[in-house]
Amino acid sequence: MDKFREVAVVICIIFLFSLVLSSDRVLFATAQGAVVATVTVGNSPYGVAYDSAKGEVFVANGASNTVSVISDGNNAVVKNIAIGGAPYGIAYDSSKGEVFVANGGSSNTVYVISDSGNALVATVTLPVGAYPFGVAYDSAKGEVFVANRAFAATSGSNTVSVISDSDNTVVANVAVGNGPYAVAYDSSKGEIFVSNGYTNTVSVISDSDNTVVANVTVGNSPEGVAYDSAKGEVFIANGGDGTVSVISDSDNTVVATVTVGNSPDGVAYDSAKGEVFVPNYASNTVSVISDSNNAVVATETVGSGPYAVAYDSSKGEVFVANGGTNTVSVISDSASTSTPTTSPTIPEITPLFAVATLIAATCAIAIAIGKKTQSVKPTHFTT
Repeated sequence: MDKFREVAVVICIIFLFSLVLSSDRVLFATAQGAVVATVTVGNSPYGVAYDSAKGEVFVANGASNTVSVISDGNNAVVKNIAIGGAPYGIAYDSSKGEVFVANGGSSNTVYVISDSGNALVATVTLPVGAYPFGVAYDSAKGEVFVANRAFAATSGSNTVSVISDSDNTVVANVAVGNGPYAVAYDSSKGEIFVSNGYTNTVSVISDSDNTVVANVTVGNSPEGVAYDSAKGEVFIANGGDGTVSVISDSDNTVVATVTVGNSPDGVAYDSAKGEVFVPNYASNTVSVISDSNNAVVATETVGSGPYAVAYDSSKGEVFVANGGTNTVSVISDSASTSTPTTSPTIPEITPLFAVATLIAATCAIAIAIGKKTQSVKPTHFTT
């Protein structure tokens, strides 16, 4: 009988190891990487915008003086548009089918591209602005807000220029804090949030009269800005201290501060997942924040120097401009939460894993029975 058990145990062990060797995912279904594509673009890509009508992503290449157009159908560049001066911030105007690109150089201009032919159709001169950078589109007013960034604490106009998309003319200039950097439109409140990099504040502009209605103190060197329409919150990337400030638009107060990677820059809101994507320039990663609890739920590795980011609502993908490698990383939001940073990934139990576990348990039982039937040594008590 003991001989039979020994043979059974050997057979069980051999069968178990054959299962392990016959598959690359026998025991565990490992999480797949969230980056699904890497697209080569121009030099120093700094701005990204998604065109929902065309299913295209526009990338401003600051050192190439071009804008690359990526089709989200195959994640390939379909055109490179030559424009003047250093293109940085970029925004899509859904009403006009146009893309507004800020010339971050010294010419104080904004370029207008038509998405019907991906061609330059207008150049807007900013009479008051200097070094335009961040851009946002206000769909209710048909206006484009451009932050005129200063490259030193004492230079620049510290204004936001307002362009009417009906005739591409500047209709207002709004004084904000020192060093305005990025801009985001809050469709619920009809307000524009502007990060001021040198004063560690965010200016809130009402689009009803283009005046500042609040100034909110945030973290060190605020840069990227994004509006979360579901929560009525605005997320601000603080590049100087590796955090993201969360502002409630109900009273314009900071309600949370989230620690992310080093030198966070751009911000994008994923409306389908209720997540906020933050590229960390000095960490070569993207932090994914859940807006349900304002906590980091994943960290994705991308190219070198990730700078700007945009969300593609049709594909459920996030496009990240990597300024150091002249590429755009494409992240699928369906996989972005598969690698949580707060706890280890729990292996997925597969049918093959269940079979292997059952066999291992059978082997253990057989061994236990074998030992049970052996002669038991008597217990000796010392007196």
